[in-house]
Amino acid sequence: RAVAVAALERVARVTALCRALRCSEDEGDEPGWARAREEAEAALQELREVVRPLREPGYGEALRRKAERARKRRLRLQRRKHEARAAKEEEAARAAEQEAKIDQWRGKGIQEVEEKNRERELKAAADSVLSEVRKKQADTKRMMDVLRGLEKLRKLRKEAAARKGVCPPPSADEAFENQVESLKTLLKTRTELYEAEERALRVMLEGEQEEERKREMEKKQKKEREKLLQQKLEMDSKLFGDPAEFPLGHLLQPFRDYYLQAEHSVAALIQIRHEWDRYLVPADHPEGSCIPPGWVLPSLPTNDTWATAVR
Repeated sequence: RAVAVAALERVARVTALCRALRCSEDEGDEPGWARAREEAEAALQELREVVRPLREPGYGEALRRKAERARKRRLRLQRRKHEARAAKEEEAARAAEQEAKIDQWRGKGIQEVEEKNRERELKAAADSVLSEVRKKQADTKRMMDVLRGLEKLRKLRKEAAARKGVCPPPSADEAFENQVESLKTLLKTRTELYEAEERALRVMLEGEQEEERKREMEKKQKKEREKLLQQKLEMDSKLFGDPAEFPLGHLLQPFRDYYLQAEHSVAALIQIRHEWDRYLVPADHPEGSCIPPGWVLPSLPTNDTWATAVR
């Protein structure tokens, strides 16, 4: 680039001196023409000196190789830049996915805590109402005891007055008995009402406890199913490869379809089971062994060559 720039500067100077020579020749200015001629020859000589390296043998090839190296270096830098950007985007996507999982886990935990708090509050409210009902029942029982005590006290006072010869009128006994019966009926009604309320609260508490037991059982069963599904996915991944990285046109796709056909066809399941049942033998049979309950996983590679072939 520097040689080209220097050569262009010399060419521009030579061009200007040539125009000056033509002007001096047209005007008949011999001293000016001679001076311009000397300057033009000197500039032309400088131009020859500048472009001499370009005419050397192998210079063009060396320049081409240098340009090729520069191009490859630019491509390498661009590729590294793209790789760094892709790695950064992948890291950002991974961080976003991890953050989403953390938010999901946090939200699930918060929801579980809120459900437990609601259940605790509901149970506390039910216990409070139940304790209030029991308190009312105790008050009713105490009032019944008070009525029985009043009846007993009036009977004793009536006997004491009869020994002294004093007898109350029948209307007084009738009024007292009517009042007592009215109070007993009221207390009995309240007692039945409180007992019904207590039974309803107990049924509600038992229902809540049953719902809680069902939810716990469902959570436990869901965890067991997820665990079994994860184990099955890991086992299938070891046997047939990762489904996420398994293209449709993969070389092992026919084998994968063959070994998993029983999951999509009842007829294939029956046929495979029939073929397996033909070789069922007891565990202590001398000529064979029983069928394993699950997949027989391959052992780990024992050398690097085998590991390379597996990969």
